[in-house]
Amino acid sequence: MSNKYMLIVLVFLVWMIFFDTNSWFIHQELDDDIKGLQENAEFYKSEIEKDKAFIEKMKDSDEVERFAREKYYLKKENEDIYIIEHEDSLKNKEDDE
Repeated sequence: MSNKYMLIVLVFLVWMIFFDTNSWFIHQELDDDIKGLQENAEFYKSEIEKDKAFIEKMKDSDEVERFAREKYYLKKENEDIYIIEHEDSLKNKEDDE
């Protein structure tokens, strides 16, 4: 009699682990997807915090001017700008490309 029950339990376990729509393997894949999405959410939350800090910093007109001058090389009228690049900074730019 115990052989019948053991056979039924074994068939049930094999079915639940491999063939069922809620199988163990599908749960593992879904858990991995959830972990990846949580890591993405944490990354984007940190990026949002950085952007909020940057926006707060840009509320100051002096900071906006400094940012425009450094990033986009903007200048005032009748003003000359000279960009000085060192050799080591040129090597870093070549590595980035």
